[in-house]
Amino acid sequence: MTETPTRLLVAASGTGGHLFPAIATADSLSDYHIEWLGVPDRLETQLVPQKYPIHTIAVGGFQGKPGLGTLMTGTRLATAILKARHLLKQGNFQGVFTTGGYIAAPAILAARSLGLPVILHESNALPGKVTRWLAPRCTQVAIGFAVAARYLPKAQTTVVGTPVRADFTNESEPLEFPIPDHAPLVVVLGGSQGAVAVNRLVRAAAPAWLEAGIWIVHLTGNLDPDAHSLQHPHYIAMPFYDHIAPLLKRANFAVSRAGAGTLTELAITKTPAILIPYPYAAEDHQTFNAKVFAQQGAAVLIQQQDLTPEQLQGKVLYLLGDSTGLNRMAEAAGSLAVVDSANRLAEVVRAVVV
Repeated sequence: MTETPTRLLVAASGTGGHLFPAIATADSLSDYHIEWLGVPDRLETQLVPQKYPIHTIAVGGFQGKPGLGTLMTGTRLATAILKARHLLKQGNFQGVFTTGGYIAAPAILAARSLGLPVILHESNALPGKVTRWLAPRCTQVAIGFAVAARYLPKAQTTVVGTPVRADFTNESEPLEFPIPDHAPLVVVLGGSQGAVAVNRLVRAAAPAWLEAGIWIVHLTGNLDPDAHSLQHPHYIAMPFYDHIAPLLKRANFAVSRAGAGTLTELAITKTPAILIPYPYAAEDHQTFNAKVFAQQGAAVLIQQQDLTPEQLQGKVLYLLGDSTGLNRMAEAAGSLAVVDSANRLAEVVRAVVV
């Protein structure tokens, strides 16, 4: 007689920072029956359906000052909780695993109201408001950075790192760009949303880098009206790129925002970086992430408002010219990596949802 697999509902929504760790963990739970809960018209509706059955519930976040908008969001949250409860009961799910996004709160509250266990993964060094609010209600909170535990004093926490896509830990595909083996390569990353301000800084600094023989792969995002304003044979610009693992493994250096998912990928690939935190991130959490890397010597942290094109130009040229320092940064980045994070997080799930 075949044993019925444990039924797990994964709730993850929004950006790659929420979705990629959830997908990597789900893929490590191949003996579980997994279904997905997300939000309509978000990235999960593109990434998840080819792998797992997906359900969607409309829900928004609490932003801005209290008022009519907050009341409407609260009403949508209450409706979303009821819908999530119905899904959990109808599907006979035995627990919930969430990595955040708008769907996290209704999924957690619905599961706990039914007495079901919940595992929450928080990738940032400074946990978000929803995590701080709901962490004590979760059965277990897995964290990407050890420093996050100090902000969650009433939660059961365990450090697991942040899972990355399988191609970061498996043998990667070859690089698709015709970049000579000996040529220094700088990769520019703005996160899944792109970063127009960083793009402008980079394009202003790039001519000096190109003159020095450096190749540049620049992921601009979809929102930059000047994305194709710089043309050079050794400058490759595109809105986004799916095969990021071989690109970062080949890169000598990165200029990047400081989202937790991107930092995890830089650590796994041992890529030194200048980190420019997104200044409008909730509670400036990207700065908290970047400080972990800067304090370890894995990256240089520079706030956007403090950075000029001339400074960026000179800093990258200096660092690429200091091979000993660059090697130290690479080793420091590697020391922050948790290569088996997906398996560690899957084991946390296995211990709780049985």
